[in-house]
Parts: sequence; structure tokens; C-alpha cells
Amino acid sequence: MQIIRDISPLAPEPCVATIGFFDGVHAGHRYLIRQVKEIAAAKSLRSALVTFPVHPRKVMNAGYRPELLTTAEEKINLLADIGADYCLMLDFTPDISRLTAREFMTRVLKKRFQVQCLVIGYDHRFGHNRSEGFEDYVRYGKEIGIEVIQAKAYANHIEMEDGEHTTVSSSLIRKLLHKGNVDLAAHCLGYEYFLDGTVVGGYQVGRKIGFPTANLSVDDPDKLIPADGVYAVWVTFDGKTYMGMLNIGVRPTIGNASHRTIEVNIFHFHSNIYDKFIRLTFVKRTRPELKHDSIDELIVQLHKDAEETETILKNTFVCKRHL
Repeated sequence: MQIIRDISPLAPEPCVATIGFFDGVHAGHRYLIRQVKEIAAAKSLRSALVTFPVHPRKVMNAGYRPELLTTAEEKINLLADIGADYCLMLDFTPDISRLTAREFMTRVLKKRFQVQCLVIGYDHRFGHNRSEGFEDYVRYGKEIGIEVIQAKAYANHIEMEDGEHTTVSSSLIRKLLHKGNVDLAAHCLGYEYFLDGTVVGGYQVGRKIGFPTANLSVDDPDKLIPADGVYAVWVTFDGKTYMGMLNIGVRPTIGNASHRTIEVNIFHFHSNIYDKFIRLTFVKRTRPELKHDSIDELIVQLHKDAEETETILKNTFVCKRHL
């Protein structure tokens, strides 16, 4: 996949494109992108994805926190795996925000990105105030020479814990992660949710009670951190992957006040990894964060947690080997 940014003098070849922020590059996004690739192949054109490196709402409001499922770099890597020809990175600016849908289609899609066919997600709107819809896009397209096609909606619905069925969306995945439901979020994403960051120094309380932890400082402050609690995770660094027990929260038994930490105990590992880049991949939340009456009670609970976590991860590994 070739990445073309606003500042690049390169222009794509004539293409079939779709537009979106694609946060998380979830199953619904992948279904849309497959349609773009199929249409492009049928028309002997290139396939292209028009997206933005920074969330449009954050451009318009610097104080807005988008709670990203994927950073810009993570999103590009995931999109590259799907295999479109181009990722067209458009810097969303106040000037862009003021364009009508017709102006956007003419100036950006037609002239800048050589779009000959635009595939519109079934519920997607663009242009100033998003006041126009699919029929308007079709009319503008005929006027300026862009064929506009409405994509098929992603038909696979997700069954929630209460039995309700709903469609996959970035908003739904955020809600699931806020509840700690990382396994259902993974089903929606098509991969397990992950956090990237650097190991930093902590209070070393875990080391004193027999559970040394690596404290993660997440690379992007806008990345969504799942709900507080204990999780079974994979820990990857230096090209190797280890089993880990992760705690997100304020460590109430120890008296951590309101300072929220992300600490992982890496099983069967004892080396110093300060300043290392690591990835935490979420498999399952085992329990919420609890306040214990004593450190001894906490130690007993941690031994139970470690045993449960290792069992979950070993079973996950066995299942993956047999897929």
C-alpha cells in the first residue's frame, strides 16, 4: 500500500475510493474496503482509502479527547494488511471543514486524488455540517465526473450481554472497552485490542510482594485505556511474546490515591526492561480492581489471579494453534 500525504507531490493513478476515519479498522471497515477493492478490480482501477491522520473533531477543538482505538501509525499498519493500493492521508483543516460536499468532491477527490468512483458507506456523510446525503453525492458526481456507489451494509450483528443485537462500530467497541469486555471487542475488531508504550519506573511495590511489574507509559495520550481491572494479556517486546497479568487502576489496597497505572506482571521473566518498547495485547478481563483489607489478602488474591490468567493464556494459545 502506497501512502500519499498532503505534502507529497505525488498523485495517485485514477482510482476507486472511500472516505473515513477508520478508527480501529474494525470488521465493518474491512467489509467496506473489500467492496472498494472488488469494484476497483472490476473497473481496472486502483483502490484508495481517504483518511485523516488526526481526528477531525480534535482539529476543530484542541481540548477534545477522541479516545482512539488506533493511533495514526497503527491505523496505517492495519490498513496496509488489507491490501488497498493507496492510503491517501488528508490533513483535516478549518478550510477543509468549510467545504461543501460538492466542493470537497471537486477539489479534493477529483482534482487532488484522481477519484473516478466513490464508494459511500451506508451511513456516511461528509461536507460542511454534513447537511447533504447520498442522493446529493450522486448528483454532484454526475456533474463533475465521479461515479458514486452506495456500499452494502455490514450484515453481521453482535449479540451483547443483555441479548440485544447491534451493528459493529467504533463507538460500540469503545463502549465495550470501557466495560472491560475486551474479548467481545476483539470479535468486533477482528483482532485483539492492544496498547503500545514504554516501560517506566514505578513504586516497585509489586517486587516487594513477589509480583514485580513493568509499568507502561502509553505512547499516545489519546489512546483508549480499557476499564480498570485485571486482565490476561500477551506481552511482546524484542521480537518475543510472553504471558502476562495486567492491572489497570489505582491500586486501592496499597493506597495509590487517584493515580491510575498500567502494570503488567510478566510470567517467568526476571530481566530489567526499563525504557523498552512493549505491546500489551488484551485477551480477557478476569475481575474488576478490588480493595483488600490487608497486603496479605492481596497476595493471596494475586496468586489466584496468576493461576487463572496462565490457564486462560495457555488455552488461548492451544486454540490458536488449531485454527
